[in-house]
Amino acid sequence: MAHRSRALTKPRRLREALAQHTVAMPGAFNALTAIQIEAAGYEAVYISGAGLSAARGLPDLGLLSLAEVVADARVIANAVSIPSIVDADTGYGPPLTVMRTVREFQRAGLAGMQIEDQELPKKCGHLPGKRMVSIGEMATKIHAAIQAKDDPDFLVVARTDARSVEGLEAAIQRSQAYVEAGADALFPEALESAEEFQQFAQAMTQAGIKVPLIANMTEFGKTPFLSVSEFQTLGYRAVLFPVTTLRAAARAIEKLLFELKTFGTQRDWLSQIHTREQVYDLLRYEDYEEQERRLYDESSHPDTST
Repeated sequence: MAHRSRALTKPRRLREALAQHTVAMPGAFNALTAIQIEAAGYEAVYISGAGLSAARGLPDLGLLSLAEVVADARVIANAVSIPSIVDADTGYGPPLTVMRTVREFQRAGLAGMQIEDQELPKKCGHLPGKRMVSIGEMATKIHAAIQAKDDPDFLVVARTDARSVEGLEAAIQRSQAYVEAGADALFPEALESAEEFQQFAQAMTQAGIKVPLIANMTEFGKTPFLSVSEFQTLGYRAVLFPVTTLRAAARAIEKLLFELKTFGTQRDWLSQIHTREQVYDLLRYEDYEEQERRLYDESSHPDTST
């Protein structure tokens, strides 16, 4: 019997995209943002811990529970047909908890998740004051995550925050150990120049490591602005824009509210906001109405043939 290829699940589709080219992954902090990301033609969504925290009115300090992140990530991931990767912070606990984390996110419809090597309480990767777990502890978490996978294509991304704490060489050494533990992809956080990204990628190549490398292109952090094509040239297969959409939305809302309070009307903003029809188009309003009409028609004229 001929070998049958694996179905094009979301995890498989993400892996195939990463194998072919560099994937830009804007961050979604709610389902509507994810729908907009898909509508704009992107291939994947990144669900940022900082974005989810901010959307709940909290700072990015690891304050959200596994249950809260799973609930939000499930809604976001299932609002779109493209794959989503979720930020799982430190995995929410020791290795056994990491195993549960993997299973929960798989059931929620995610294509992958990242875990990082910070101690709790964790901090934003571009802020000072971070503390690292040992290489052995992180490697055990990664091994646990791989063991917990039901779908071999589900992507376990190992993020290291070592550059800001222990230096670039330590970030390289840790990442190599994480791949040996089974990591499916590597995410070196807060590198500070194109040269550092290149050095990291070259070190992985020299060590015979072929897993996808992921770059974080956040604003106002330690990493200088590089384009997706520049990251591709440097050897990276995905580029995250974790909170760009949230920052843009928050700024726009702030400006609107100021003018509304000042002038008492939103009339002058009509050209800068989505119309009712545009929002309905995003949400596929007519599709839902058509489905409802079909249901009523079918129930009014049931098929009585035998």
